[in-house]
Amino acid sequence: MPTTTRAFKNGNSQAVRIPADLAYERTDMELEIERIGDEIRIRPARRQLSGVLAKFARFSPDFMAEGRGDQEQSVRDAL
Repeated sequence: MPTTTRAFKNGNSQAVRIPADLAYERTDMELEIERIGDEIRIRPARRQLSGVLAKFARFSPDFMAEGRGDQEQSVRDAL
């Protein structure tokens, strides 16, 4: 069943109180907000692939140039 809340002014912005039972556990996360028709949707921000690519770019060109070397595969129990 939908929960009702109210919008209010916070400086020059409009804010919405999110009830505790609907709030995200973390308060330090970035959120995406978008309007679709008469709905406003809020969700955790998607992590950007560019951040991962930037981390890979920090590796030197010769990083693992020789590969991993010979490694034995461990024997595992069947699923």
